[in-house]
This record gives sequence, structure tokens and C-alpha cells, in this order.
Amino acid sequence: MEAFITVVERGSFTAAAIALGTTPSVLSRAIGRLETRLGRQLLRRTTRSLGLTDAGSLYLEQARTAFTLLGEAERDVQGQEGLLAGRVRISVPTTYGHYRVVPLLSRFHELHPQVQVELNITNRNVDLVAEGFDLAIRLGNLPDSGLVARKLEDAKLCLVASPDYLRRHPAPANLTDLRQHSCLPFLMPSTGRHIPWLFQDGEQQVDWMPEFTLQVSDDVLGVVSLAEHGAGICQTYEFIARDRLQRGKLVELLPHLRGRSRPFSVVYAPHRRQPAAARALVELLVEGTQDKA
Repeated sequence: MEAFITVVERGSFTAAAIALGTTPSVLSRAIGRLETRLGRQLLRRTTRSLGLTDAGSLYLEQARTAFTLLGEAERDVQGQEGLLAGRVRISVPTTYGHYRVVPLLSRFHELHPQVQVELNITNRNVDLVAEGFDLAIRLGNLPDSGLVARKLEDAKLCLVASPDYLRRHPAPANLTDLRQHSCLPFLMPSTGRHIPWLFQDGEQQVDWMPEFTLQVSDDVLGVVSLAEHGAGICQTYEFIARDRLQRGKLVELLPHLRGRSRPFSVVYAPHRRQPAAARALVELLVEGTQDKA
């Protein structure tokens, strides 16, 4: 089976023999025995080309799946001894990646130094299956995409501006006053729409759309940078603003209207059996983000 997969992937018996440390004739006889046992021809061989039959295409797909399961079984056995190994590919949004995931990955690496983690930081929603990702972190209430989701946290929101901006403009006392200020909204690339600012006014939830002369798209951290440099007021996640508030770089506004949040979840494909390393990373992300919430 391994000989068959390698010959197909390498494109020739010679290249496959080099990869497996054997000879082309050994591989040819091995695949011949496999075809005899199955009673079907898997490869079309000519002097210049190598191709799959219909039966070969079907068998290749199943054989690859079998080898994937064997690899996962080996990693699971290693995990039982506390020595996780293998590879985990995860895609995360930029801001959440830098502020939440990166510190947790440092802890994960200390716990499981033999696991290779491939971190993709992007605001694009990757296709987990087509692009070969084990995990992804998504913002918002997830549509019925068929993915399995584990809630990481409801990230709290706050309204902020810099001391320099507030020296030039009196702080707003309510949402009506806020209309007179320079607001810094974020344009969601996937929809082409601005994200509304979320407030809690007593028992009432308010979705407030800011008016603007300056907007940011692609990287939501841009609105925080603009606010920190005195360009206006923005709404951001508390985990981003916390350090800036403590250092006096930003000042919170309208604290009596805070209380809303946005959810973040880690997702994965339901038909894939998660390797032990991926499951361990999910658990660490869930525990780590909830500890900081």
C-alpha cells in the first residue's frame, strides 16, 4: 500500500524508490502483488507515463485515509505517555492571534515541545478541509457551516479615546454627545459593512452605527492605533485596551454603557478525527482564554 501511494505521489517508480530507499523493481513487484490480491489493475504503465485506473483512483483515496488514521493512532499512543508529537495547523484572526493565542502557544510549546504548530494569522476565513487546517478561530455567532465549534470566550468591549483627544474635545456623556465626535469605525472586508458599536443601556441592548470621516479595514487593530494617537474614539476589546488604559495611553468613555461582548470560538471539521495534539491544543485554548476573560 505504501509503495502504491508513494509511486503515485512521486510520479514514477524511480523517484518513489529513491524516497523509500529501495529499487524500482521491488516497488513494481509489490504493486503487482497488491493488484493480484485485489483482482483489479491500479496503474496504467507505459514506457513514458504512469496513470491511475478508476479502481486505482478509488483505492488511492482510501489508502491515504488509512495511512492518516494510522499516523493519528501512533500520535494518540504517544499522547498516552504524555509525549505528544505530530503537527497541528491553526488559522486565527490577526488581533485575537497576537493578543490571545500567541501567549498560549508559548505555554503549549513548553508542555509539548515535540508538537509542531503551524500558526496562520489572517483575517480571511480559511477553508479548513481544502487548505489542510486542523483548527481555526472564528469571531461572532457562527452560521450553520457544518463545523464543530467550542466557545473560547465572550470578549468584552469598551469605548476609548486618548488623553490628547479628550484635551481637545470634551468627553461625551451619552450617545447623543457621541454624534459630535470623531468616531473610528471598522469596515468588515467580508461584508463591506461597518461593524456597529454595541452598548448596554440598562436592560436595553443598543447597536449603534458610528458616523465617520476616517475608517479602517482589514486590521481592526488600526482603529486602536488611531485612537491612541488622538484621531478619535473607537470601540475595541477590553483585552486589547487593558494595558493601554493602565499606562494612561487611553481613557475609557461611557463606562455606564458597557456590558456587551463578541464571541470567539475554535472550530474544526466534524468528519476528521482530531489527533491527540490538536485536542490538547483545543483544551489549552479553551482553558487559557476563559481564565483571562
